[in-house]
Amino acid sequence: MFAFTHFEKIILPGTPSDLFVLFRFDLPFLLPCVCVERVRFSYSFIIFMSTFLNFGLPKGSLEEATIDLFAKAGFRISKGPRSYRPAWDDPELDGRFVRAQEMSRYVENGFFDCGLTGRDWVLENGSEVVQVADLVYSRASNRISKWVLAVPEDSDIQSVKDLEGKTVATELVNFTRGYLEEHGVNAEVEFSWGATEVKVPELVDAIVDLTETGNSIRANKLRIVDTLLETNTVLIANNTSWENEAKRAKIENMALLLQAALEAKAKVGLKLNVPKAILDQVLEALPALRNPTISSLSDEGWVAVETVIEKKVSREIIPALKRLGTEGIVEYPLNKLVP
Repeated sequence: MFAFTHFEKIILPGTPSDLFVLFRFDLPFLLPCVCVERVRFSYSFIIFMSTFLNFGLPKGSLEEATIDLFAKAGFRISKGPRSYRPAWDDPELDGRFVRAQEMSRYVENGFFDCGLTGRDWVLENGSEVVQVADLVYSRASNRISKWVLAVPEDSDIQSVKDLEGKTVATELVNFTRGYLEEHGVNAEVEFSWGATEVKVPELVDAIVDLTETGNSIRANKLRIVDTLLETNTVLIANNTSWENEAKRAKIENMALLLQAALEAKAKVGLKLNVPKAILDQVLEALPALRNPTISSLSDEGWVAVETVIEKKVSREIIPALKRLGTEGIVEYPLNKLVP
């Protein structure tokens, strides 16, 4: 009988990604995986985890925002400055950081059970995946982004029809070609490695580029002709993994928590003590997400009110509530808000 003293994780060759074995032992070497079936281990030392998820995280501009979002959702992710392998505080999670442009292909072929990418890259790659949830966030804001057709301000191009015989630069090559075909336009579409705005008019006639605010478009003296696509971050899942009930439940739970963290980002909680005589006035003044919670206090002339409001209105509503005669006003941050 072996004297087991510590754990090692071994992934069995030729098995699905959700199947691995934890061995606990103090031998000076690892038993070859092919011998596993020939050795009788107690079931207490072998754990098969069908909920184990290989999760793809976006590398690049979304990386830090994604780590922060997961922290608010209750999942701590840590990594070294040059590492592509995140360390999770959940033993059922593993994964890698990869570029969002590639994510949907890796999810589709089963390398990842699920992952975060842009809706635009799912369409660009033509990936057949399950789109589980919309997660509207980015490096700088929580806005929907747009892929727009833009030309120099003084260009003669007024509509997509005017691109006939012209050259367009973009990162979103396949989708742009499909857009032109839909409009019956024959134009050359070339891939852009970045800094797309500076290529017009000297190198190309028009560009298709991603924008949140339009500031970069205006700064480069460009004019938007049309919007091809609105996009945001989405949680996607591999079709086979989605059919696995345990994995699906895990993915849906994570989607709920991530959406709740985003929902809470722009809101705060508010508590205050209110004289019953002015309760109706206070309730009318509160822009509540739902009907406020009202609780009795030891003083029968007062009640406690608790609600959730938009963060941006708290600086106006708190002084107004104080002037009405309320007391003990407390504002507090929210990590998650499930409607």
